[in-house]
Amino acid sequence: MLMNDLTTQFNNNQPTFQQPQGALAQASSSREMEEVKGQIFMAKQFPRNYFEAEKRIMDACKRPSLAATAMYSYPRGGTKVTGPSIRMAEVLAQNWGNLSYGIVELEQRNGESVAKAYCWDLETNVRQEKVFTVKHAIGTKKGLKQLSDPRDIYEKVANDGARRLRACILGVIPGDVVEMAVKECELTLSGQNTGPLKDRVVQALNMFKEKYKVTQEMVEKKFGYNINSFTEIDLIELGKIFNSLKDGMATVEDWFEKEDAKNQKSELAAEFEKGVKNVAENLTQSE
Repeated sequence: MLMNDLTTQFNNNQPTFQQPQGALAQASSSREMEEVKGQIFMAKQFPRNYFEAEKRIMDACKRPSLAATAMYSYPRGGTKVTGPSIRMAEVLAQNWGNLSYGIVELEQRNGESVAKAYCWDLETNVRQEKVFTVKHAIGTKKGLKQLSDPRDIYEKVANDGARRLRACILGVIPGDVVEMAVKECELTLSGQNTGPLKDRVVQALNMFKEKYKVTQEMVEKKFGYNINSFTEIDLIELGKIFNSLKDGMATVEDWFEKEDAKNQKSELAAEFEKGVKNVAENLTQSE
């Protein structure tokens, strides 16, 4: 009798332990739904002015600081691929208005995270989203290094998600608006006179060397001529390459050929043979 009473009491008490979790999830879901409804309501109450939105974008593209980071380029199959950078996509989204966009980590399990990048036009209900998996590891010279620090994992997810977010934003904003922004940035760069071209080229080379160990010789080999022959277009191209490296769209090896280790060894061998010969001559003279 006592056992039956305890069993009944346990069964009756079981739902009370599960209820708070279900209630919490339901409250969280309801809150998110209300936030979405509020965003849609505000977008309908204050629809975007397309003329003003385009004007804001064009004005932003007149800033040299944005224009310098607006494009990326990377090699693929012997050709060059170019497009708006992540920074450019963010500026487009900010000035287009009534967009909800971002990166959300959906799940974190052993050694990897599942995340989602999305962009949603609250006025037209056009939505782009990409779900992807991020391994908690980074490539090093010694192979893959596993990440355990939450901060490192967060940065890895954010970096991998940035490219997906760019694609989502560019999939929502009209293509002609993106093209106008790109052309405006190119005009801004071509008319930028913040100093002599030679000084700006040297500054760019220093940035490549400090951040990516890319030497002047590697850059000259890539372009096929001396930096003294560089034009404004070459400097713009160099900036696109830098942006592609910074955004993770390409690696140094994709753009530049490193010094041939074999040639370096042959030079060392020649110096060694020269040293041996000098020692032999000195011994002969001393005899």
